[in-house]
Amino acid sequence: MKKIIMTGGGTAGHVTPNIALMPALKEAGYDISYIGSYNGMEKGLIEAQGITYYGISSGKLRRYFDWKNFSDPFKVLKGYFQAIHLIRKIKPNIVFSKGGFVSVPVVLAAKFCKVPAIIHESDITPGLANRLAIPRAKKVCCNFPETMKYLPENKAVLTGSPIRSELFGGDSQKAIEYCHFTNTDKPILLIVGGSSGSKVINESVRKVLPELLEKFNVIHLCGKGNLDPSLDGLVGYAQFEYANKELTDMFAAADLVISRAGANSICELLALRKPNILIPLSAAASRGDQILNAQSFKRQGFSVVIEEESLNDKLLLETVNSTFANREQYINSMESSGQIDSIGAIISLIEETAK
Repeated sequence: MKKIIMTGGGTAGHVTPNIALMPALKEAGYDISYIGSYNGMEKGLIEAQGITYYGISSGKLRRYFDWKNFSDPFKVLKGYFQAIHLIRKIKPNIVFSKGGFVSVPVVLAAKFCKVPAIIHESDITPGLANRLAIPRAKKVCCNFPETMKYLPENKAVLTGSPIRSELFGGDSQKAIEYCHFTNTDKPILLIVGGSSGSKVINESVRKVLPELLEKFNVIHLCGKGNLDPSLDGLVGYAQFEYANKELTDMFAAADLVISRAGANSICELLALRKPNILIPLSAAASRGDQILNAQSFKRQGFSVVIEEESLNDKLLLETVNSTFANREQYINSMESSGQIDSIGAIISLIEETAK
C-alpha cells in the first residue's frame, strides 16, 4: 500500500483542506499518517477522522520581539529530528504539507530523507512557514493566479483549494428549524466572523440589527465568548458562538454571507456560489493576506469588499442591501469562474510526484 504523511496546523485553515483530501487519498490507495504539534488544535480534528496522528515539538517564528524567539528555534530543531525519525519509521512515498509552523521541520526532514514533498499555499503571498519550506519542496500548489509570480516557476501549480465534499450536502430546512425562524419568506443573511469571532463585525451588525431584521432572517456566528444575552429570543435572529456540523446546513440556507477573507473560507463561498461581502482582517492585525485575498475576489467579480477601517453601521447596511439586490450578478460571475477540480488536480500531482 502507498503511504503519505500529511502535515499542517495552528489554525483550521491549515487543517481542513487536508481533511478534504483524505477521502480521495484513501480511494487512491494511500495509507495516511499525520504529523502535527503535540497539543495543537489540529490534533483533535485529525483524530476525529480516524487518522494516525503523531505529535512533534513545534515553535513559532515571530516577526516581533518575544523572549520565546530565543527558545523556539530549539523546539523547531527538536521537531526536525523527531520528523526524521517518523519518516524513517513510516517510510512514506510522499509528504503533503498545508503549512503552519509545525510543517516546516516535517518538509525539511522529508528533503533530508529523500522523500518528495508537496506544499499547498492558500493565500496570495506565501506565509513565512511556507517560504522557509518551499526550497525543499518538489511542487507548490496555490489557490490564486496572482500567487504564481511569488513561487519558483518550475514548482508552481495552480490547483485551487480542496473543498470538503460534505459542504455541498447541506439541508436549508434543517438550518431554519435549528435557528427557530418562523417567517420562512425572508431571505437569510449568514455572518461568519472567523473561528474566534470579530469584535468590530459583531458590533456593526448589532447596531443595524433592527433594520436588517426588517428584510432578513439573520444567523450570526459571533465567536467564543461573544454572545449577547440581551438579544436572545429576538424573532428572526439566531446567534451562536460557532457551528460545527450545522454549518453546512447554514451555508445551504444562506442567501447572502458576510465573512472574513481567509483563503479557505472564501474558496468555499466560491464553490457554493454564495453572494458575499468580505471584511478582511486589517493589515494592523495581520500580514495583510486577507486584504489581498479579498481584492482578488473583488477583481474577479465574486465579492463586495469593505475594509475594516472603513466599516460603520451605515456603510454595512447600504452594502448588504445593494449586494443582495445585485446578487445574481455575483452568482453569474462565480458560475463563470472555470473553477478547478482542486481535489482531482492535487491527487494527480501527488501520484505524479510520489516516489
